[in-house]
Amino acid sequence: MKVKNVEKLEKSMVALTIQAEAQEFEAAIEKVYKKQRGRITVPGFRKGHAPRKMIETMYGAQVFYEDAVNESYPDLFAQAVEQEKLDTVAYPDVELLELDKGGYTFKATVAVRPEVKLGKYKDLTAPKDEVKVTEKDIDGELKPFIIRATRMVDVDRKAKKGDTVTIDFEGFMDGKAFDGGKGENHDLELGSGSFIPGFEDQLVGVKADAEKDVVVTFPADYGAEELAGKEATFKVKVHAVKEKVEPKLDDEFAKDVSEFETLADLRKDLGDKLADRLEKQARNAFEEALLDQVTADMTVEIPDPMVEARAERMIEDYSQRITSQGIAFEQYLAMTGMTVDILKAQAMEGALRQVKTDLALGAIAVAEKLEVSEEEMDAECRRLADQYGMKAEEVKKIVPLEDLKKDLMNQKAANVIFDSAKAGKAPAKKATAKKDAAKAEEKKPAAKKAPAKKAEAKTEEKKPAAKKTTKKAKTEE
Repeated sequence: MKVKNVEKLEKSMVALTIQAEAQEFEAAIEKVYKKQRGRITVPGFRKGHAPRKMIETMYGAQVFYEDAVNESYPDLFAQAVEQEKLDTVAYPDVELLELDKGGYTFKATVAVRPEVKLGKYKDLTAPKDEVKVTEKDIDGELKPFIIRATRMVDVDRKAKKGDTVTIDFEGFMDGKAFDGGKGENHDLELGSGSFIPGFEDQLVGVKADAEKDVVVTFPADYGAEELAGKEATFKVKVHAVKEKVEPKLDDEFAKDVSEFETLADLRKDLGDKLADRLEKQARNAFEEALLDQVTADMTVEIPDPMVEARAERMIEDYSQRITSQGIAFEQYLAMTGMTVDILKAQAMEGALRQVKTDLALGAIAVAEKLEVSEEEMDAECRRLADQYGMKAEEVKKIVPLEDLKKDLMNQKAANVIFDSAKAGKAPAKKATAKKDAAKAEEKKPAAKKAPAKKAEAKTEEKKPAAKKTTKKAKTEE
């Protein structure tokens, strides 16, 4: 292998012109021949026994060239990267320049880790919410317990909003029943908006054993085209009217729904947990704001392929999460009307944010001369092992240790920022449990993932399509 030229381009891109010399190309051709000879048909020879020379005579001397290029160039590119001491951060774009029996030359354009010039990253100030939990907040935390303990009781009166009616129904259009318009013993909460507009309102005032015709018009954008915008009559039979009876909030209620003996103890526990959750959210927002300041104050030219590679990794992680729930990713895309291209476009902003944060933390680690010891690596493996019910040695086998080391290094670098920072007064806005935690996660150092074998990206996906100069050998599929 010979590196004929190294050209530094804009935005941390480098173009390598690499020559595969004769002996390397010959070795690749021989390797391809041995792989393919069992599938090549040559009259007069048993399958797999035709000499290479005979195949080349029959199909042309260049019959194995294209596959030999694809077989050999990834290793040659890797050797060139190592020789030139390049820190690549994405797959290369490859262009075949020359090809003959004496070898071939190709050009690989690849993104390298950009140089980062840090701004200020210590003694920063960012707003931090002051967390206060009120009795009303605790009431909200108690609500799910009340809902679970609420009973439905039959009542002998007219139905009102908030009641649940048990009904049979069948829909008709122009006097004919239509598909999907029938149900039996269906519990419908009036006012829930579960049925099409107008249906539930017409059942307010009915009593058990009543029968009623409900006339509605399907919305113009209704999913079934044959019903959209059309009027229908539903014949409804009411079997029961039920009202919600909430439990009495006392110590007996607390005993029934929790491990606590008194309602006061249950409320205190809920308040403590809510305060802890809101404090974590406030801390995350504070750290996010600090990281924003650091990345905004640094100078760096980020290559586009670096961001694209991160977006692709995000989609791959997302795909794995969907698949782990028992849904094929392709099926999920079809169900949601999404495509990989749409997901990638949506992921680009978050990917850029993550890349900026990683670059900043990496530069801080160098500036502060941070290191991760073997003891710290072992401790992290033990932590992951405890978290996922595994042995530490099993974690070490399936978790890429370089990635684990990078995570720990990033966290150390982040702590340099966080530990020296000061919390300023936040705007008059209380942290809530509904805050979008996903946004905060985008900017924080990479979270520890469940141990899983890292999917190795196949180099073959980026191989160049070498020009065909001869007809291909006839092979059997």
